[in-house]
Amino acid sequence: MNISIGNDHAGTTYKFRIIEFLKSKHIDVINHGTDTDASVDYPDFVHPVAKDVESHKSTYGILICGSANGVAMTANKYANIRAGICWTKEIVTLIRQHNNANILCIPARFTAIEQALEMVETFLNTEFEGGRHQNRINKITNC
Repeated sequence: MNISIGNDHAGTTYKFRIIEFLKSKHIDVINHGTDTDASVDYPDFVHPVAKDVESHKSTYGILICGSANGVAMTANKYANIRAGICWTKEIVTLIRQHNNANILCIPARFTAIEQALEMVETFLNTEFEGGRHQNRINKITNC
């Protein structure tokens, strides 16, 4: 398994902790995020992550910004991406089980690092339930 990760200036500290956590689990990480807290434009870091996941270069993606809204909106422009904003592990469980989310979006300004790490662990260990949920997912791109 490998993970592509991206972040803007609000998520740099979280990204480094998440990368450390993933590497401790022997998961390969592709870092597309900024490594500083200097102001940047989040779409520049979202597009490479979404492309990696859409092309199956990466199994999943993780995006981190202040509210997670901008990164989720950008990632969800890709036809085969289902990026979900989460602030609790319970929500993470649902986006995996019901929505087969392939990108986790974390709002760094509204979660503690410990919560973010729990969310990443939950994201990686929760399976998609399929069934009636697959029917709903099939309707997402009918626009």
